[in-house]
Amino acid sequence: MKLTLGYSPCPNDTFIFDAMIHHRIDTEGLEFEVQLGDVEQLNQKAFSNELNITKLSYHAYAYLLSNYALLTSGSALGNNCGPLLIAKTAIPKEALKAKKIAIPGKYTTANFLLSLAYPEAQEKQEVLFSAIEQQVLDEQVDAGLIIHENRFTYQDKGLVKLIDLGEWWEQTTQLPIPLGGIVVQRSLPLEVQHKINRVLRRSVEFAFKNPEASLPYVRAHAQEMDLAVIQQHIGLYVNDFSVDLGKKGKAAIQYLFDTAARVGLIEEPTIDIFVA
Repeated sequence: MKLTLGYSPCPNDTFIFDAMIHHRIDTEGLEFEVQLGDVEQLNQKAFSNELNITKLSYHAYAYLLSNYALLTSGSALGNNCGPLLIAKTAIPKEALKAKKIAIPGKYTTANFLLSLAYPEAQEKQEVLFSAIEQQVLDEQVDAGLIIHENRFTYQDKGLVKLIDLGEWWEQTTQLPIPLGGIVVQRSLPLEVQHKINRVLRRSVEFAFKNPEASLPYVRAHAQEMDLAVIQQHIGLYVNDFSVDLGKKGKAAIQYLFDTAARVGLIEEPTIDIFVA
């Protein structure tokens, strides 16, 4: 059975998917047609219901529960790994409502968190995540919301951190920060959904046990080629929650959705978030 599969070229995704797409593990007869894209491109493909399986921002997933179910493997949750709001110089919180902020996409979890932490910040401009630092440097925007490898490079460019939204979330909730997950179309037979979940878990476990095996694939697609940065990136976003969400991971995701619904960012979920 051949399935379309979308994920980003970022090291955390290429690391966890390498084994399953290159058949380093038992895929139980599944074949995958890979479509790479940045997080917002993948979100938009999901809104069109184009992909059988895809990486998705939890923000976007809040609007797609009727079409997709969340797998318990493959998610990016963790501590000290949230998006950062950066600028050329310090900006007081009360001044942000009048500032232009570059965001990596309307439906990214980064924007979700920014909306929860700073609801007054309304002047936002969607920019490809890898171009945000330069837009801040060129003063096309006043501040930028960065994700992925950029959290390791912004200081080298003379930029300053205004807030770490991951730290803000963790201090507020005492829960890990949910960034993105892997979802599967609900229209697929339930036994196929479970098979995909098993294969993905196997792929993540293989990646942890054999980190060198995925390195050529990871480096071929990484925005930042420095090996230390690549390893930092993987270490930050791939962890035990990527193997299995467990009770704590599921609770963090549910709390994110419940909080967003309570403040009116999304509607209250009426369907189970996770694969049955």
